[in-house]
Amino acid sequence: MSRRSVAANRLCFYFATRIRQNQRCLSTSSTALHQASPSPSKSSSPDDAGDDALRMTDNCIRRLKELHASDASMGEKMLRLSVEAGGCSGFQYAFSLDVKVNSDDRIFENDGVKLVVDKISHDFVKGATVDYAEELIRSAFVVTTNPSAVGGCSCKSSFMVKQ
Repeated sequence: MSRRSVAANRLCFYFATRIRQNQRCLSTSSTALHQASPSPSKSSSPDDAGDDALRMTDNCIRRLKELHASDASMGEKMLRLSVEAGGCSGFQYAFSLDVKVNSDDRIFENDGVKLVVDKISHDFVKGATVDYAEELIRSAFVVTTNPSAVGGCSCKSSFMVKQ
C-alpha cells in the first residue's frame, strides 16, 4: 500500500469513529429525554425557570428587537438555537430565525423576544447564555457560557460535552 492510501484509510477510520461517537451521544440524549416525563412546550422567563433555562443577554435581546424593527417581514420570527454533530470540538451551535414552533420545542421568552430550542439540543445547552457579539471579523449570536460543555474552540461555535 502506498503512503497516500494508508493516510486516507487512517483518516476515513478516524472520521467514521467520530461520527459514530457523535451519533451515540445524540441518541443517548434523545433516549434520556424521551424517558423523562413528557411536558408540553414550555415558555420561560428568566425568573421562573431553574438551572435548565437558557438566558439571553441584553445585547442578544437588543439585536433581536433591532431585527424586528428594521424588517417588517420578520414578523414573529424567533431565534432558534440547535446543536449539530461536527465542528472542531465534536458539536457545533447553529442559529437561525424561525417562525415555526415544533411540538418538541422549548421556548424561552425575555422582554418580548423568543429563543427556541428543540428537546435534543436543549439537553446539550441547559443553563447556557446566548449573546450577540460584534467583532471586527464577524457579528453573530454566540453561546457565551454552557454548563454542559467542557471545552471548545476559540471561535465559540463548537464544543465538547461532559461525559
